[in-house]
Amino acid sequence: MVVMKTHLENRSSNCLRKYRIFFVCGLVLLCAQVYLAYNFLALENESQQRPGKATLEETNFSRDDEDEGLPKGTRQLKLPPDKQGSSNKALNRNRTTRVKLDRNSLNFVPACEVTGREAVSAITRAQSQMCKERIVNVTCLSQQNLLYPTKLQSSCPHSLGFVGVPKSLGCFKDDKISRLLPNYYAVFKTNNSPEHCAYMCLQSGFPYAGVEYSMECFCGKEEPSKTNQLPDSSCNMKCPGDPKQPCGGYLTINIFLTGIQRFKAQEARNSSLKSTDEAPVRIAYLLTVNGRASRQVRRLISILYDPSHLFYIHVDARQDYMYREMLEVERKCKNKNIIVAKGPDLRHASIWGGASLLTTFLTSARQMLLHSKNWDFLVNLSESDYPIKTNARLVEFLTWNRGMNFVKSHGREVQRFLTKQGLDKTFVECEARMWRVGDRKLPNGIQIDGGSDWVALSRDFVEYVARPEPDALVTGLLKIFRYTLLPAESFFHTALRNSRFCDTYVDNNLHVTNWKRKLGCKCQYKAVVDWCGCSPNDFKMEDFNRIRNTAEKNLFFARKFEPVIDQRIIDRVEQWLYPERANATTALTIKGYDSYWQSLYHHEDISPAADDALLTVSSSLARLVYQRFGEPPGIEGATVHLLETSAYFRENHFAGILIRAASDRLAMESSTLMTDFPDQVEALIYPKRNLSTARSWVGKITSMTINTDYDQKEQMFRNFLGGVGPMSSPALAYEFDASVPVPQNFTVLWLDPLYRLADINYLQIEESSLIGYLKPQLSDPLQIGIWNVFVILDSKIIVKLNFLVTPLTHWRNRPIGHEKSREVNHGPATPYHVAKDQADRWLEFLQPHITMKDTATRAGSEVRIGWQLERWVDTYIFEHYEVSRVCDAGEERPRSRAKHSKSPLLQRCIATDWSSLAPDPKSDVRSICQKSR
Repeated sequence: MVVMKTHLENRSSNCLRKYRIFFVCGLVLLCAQVYLAYNFLALENESQQRPGKATLEETNFSRDDEDEGLPKGTRQLKLPPDKQGSSNKALNRNRTTRVKLDRNSLNFVPACEVTGREAVSAITRAQSQMCKERIVNVTCLSQQNLLYPTKLQSSCPHSLGFVGVPKSLGCFKDDKISRLLPNYYAVFKTNNSPEHCAYMCLQSGFPYAGVEYSMECFCGKEEPSKTNQLPDSSCNMKCPGDPKQPCGGYLTINIFLTGIQRFKAQEARNSSLKSTDEAPVRIAYLLTVNGRASRQVRRLISILYDPSHLFYIHVDARQDYMYREMLEVERKCKNKNIIVAKGPDLRHASIWGGASLLTTFLTSARQMLLHSKNWDFLVNLSESDYPIKTNARLVEFLTWNRGMNFVKSHGREVQRFLTKQGLDKTFVECEARMWRVGDRKLPNGIQIDGGSDWVALSRDFVEYVARPEPDALVTGLLKIFRYTLLPAESFFHTALRNSRFCDTYVDNNLHVTNWKRKLGCKCQYKAVVDWCGCSPNDFKMEDFNRIRNTAEKNLFFARKFEPVIDQRIIDRVEQWLYPERANATTALTIKGYDSYWQSLYHHEDISPAADDALLTVSSSLARLVYQRFGEPPGIEGATVHLLETSAYFRENHFAGILIRAASDRLAMESSTLMTDFPDQVEALIYPKRNLSTARSWVGKITSMTINTDYDQKEQMFRNFLGGVGPMSSPALAYEFDASVPVPQNFTVLWLDPLYRLADINYLQIEESSLIGYLKPQLSDPLQIGIWNVFVILDSKIIVKLNFLVTPLTHWRNRPIGHEKSREVNHGPATPYHVAKDQADRWLEFLQPHITMKDTATRAGSEVRIGWQLERWVDTYIFEHYEVSRVCDAGEERPRSRAKHSKSPLLQRCIATDWSSLAPDPKSDVRSICQKSR
């Protein structure tokens, strides 16, 4: 036994010596893992104690990407469109890649060497030399730090901010689990200092700032407890931005005052503080309108109108049609309290997010101040706003809150807001686009705020920000926001927070907005701005309960409303606000109340230019309408002029296209049949159905349409006429019934009029994607003629559609010339990208389902212009549109019919219920200035 024991001990000792190195290595690895796990858990706990607080470098990857309905990691969308593929290069905030501008592409000598990638991209993409030069000049001033003020001084009495070095509160003991300043955290590896950190915290609205562990900056709302104070010597790490000053230490923090108080917005009053009745306030409405929904603007004015209010209407400088319509409204109001901005100095052309939006507001505000000294509040609205409280309730509420300013703040951390809003970037507006040209640093010394650009401002504050010679604060802010994206969403908020009006700030812009982030954040403004923009959705009838639930809240307007999307919700809101008016309307059964008309084209318009496909199809329809009367002898050669194209809606559904046209009466004066040919007519026209569905799929497909101008936000096509030209980009929109089993994988084949396979799309339907669209990649210009589209599932055709690509008779709104007709009306210049073997297989499959027939596109190299081109177009349009009704839109005159005429006597358009000339009680402003409420 003793021998055995000694042998085992010797064996064990030998093993220990032999494997000692492995035991040591294992022990070291175990310790390292324990240490890393401890630090990881500590960081996790710290982040949990500070929910939603991200470092400055992490700001772009915040949860707001999901909150806004944006895809994760969308920082690449901040790049210009030609740089969007380089997402990995956007990781470092405020670091612009240096590239060199090709000076040979310019016809001027740049004032500096432009090296920023974003600026070079903008200069390269700009078309005009004037715009290129403007971008270069702004970029050079920015690179030399001459574009913006470096510091501004607040004049808010209790939040002036610190001067020089922030006041120190001392050195304090910090804790990873429970931070002394827990509200915001950033890392400044190279430039951290008490001053730098305090300015950042001041900008974000925090009264306290702290520097720790040399490069860390913390912001807080609450003063730290004195029980955590340590000797100053405990904070002994040097600041990388100023080595002469300490920047805390390991879990020790130097805390400073930023010189501002914790901001608290004012609460709106809901009753009068005075015992006697106050004089009711007067409201000045600033209506900034755009587009062609003039009838809806008239309806808005009608429901808001009061003789004591002022209505100042600014129409975008490029919108001829809306401008004429608003001038007519002004002319009909004899009270002179409806004013339309006139002249190049008062009318501005603005784009989404453009700096010109702020210019428009301030210019209009100055005119409103000059026009009347009696108004108390300025409320800005657009054509898509509508009241959700009565006029009386709004006036009462503002009377109780006289002198207050109503704006809506963003509700996020300021630094996160700055990044998402693009306030840390310089933008230049030219060529109707906002070009992003590089990073910038906002001035120190003031708090930055922003949110919504819809506001209700007191007259005193409007006078302060809009006066011709503003103070230093407003002057500096105007310099900043001159080169800022969405300036009106931050200018007024920031001016309020930092001026003597800081105690009049009410965090409520009186609006309820229909935000549906997943639909509204589709980056739909990339054509006009180097940014990813979001936009609210339209209210629909199913949203009415949301509006009704605001009855007891201080909300007086809602947006957005569009009659072409849903007029029922507008009718329902008006009936809810004014039931007595609704009862009167019902009792009178007023004709046209359930209809809506929106102009798509008017012959007097110069700007904006009409779509050439719309003009081509509309002109053809005008000719076809007059051909219904035949072509009697003696008037051959009489011309037809297109006057107006309108979209007609009835009972909240698209009901057709209205074409108003005139004939050349001078050519018909010698004709005894002249009375058979009215000088003006209007016709109601329907597009013909172009879809066939397999029997087994009837009822499973709610809709499937091919058109252009698809609105992802509202999930509909904006091209109501449906004209597709050779330079158009058609898309297929679909909606499947909820009963369709999912997932399903469809194949979509696009055949051009020459029966060539132009593209193949693959469509996957999920439970969450029953509605959507797809856009093929087709070669420009599109082949003229009738296209066929097949939707295939499991080797069976379930849907067949066709659509017309019409030749263009107009180019840039003028009759097309010989060379341009040859260029755009004779098919694609490059072959389709579908592989030949793949195309052959699919064409063989489709052979039994297509009928080869000679088409007008097989016209060889013949180039058509003039009347030959028009007849070619008319042949196609006749097959795809149906003229339903025609009425006489001319002047009242004795009407007779020639004895041998077979044409019926036309009804007067004003007597119909469908014509654009029929009565429209909702937008009638003839007696608007006689109203009083």
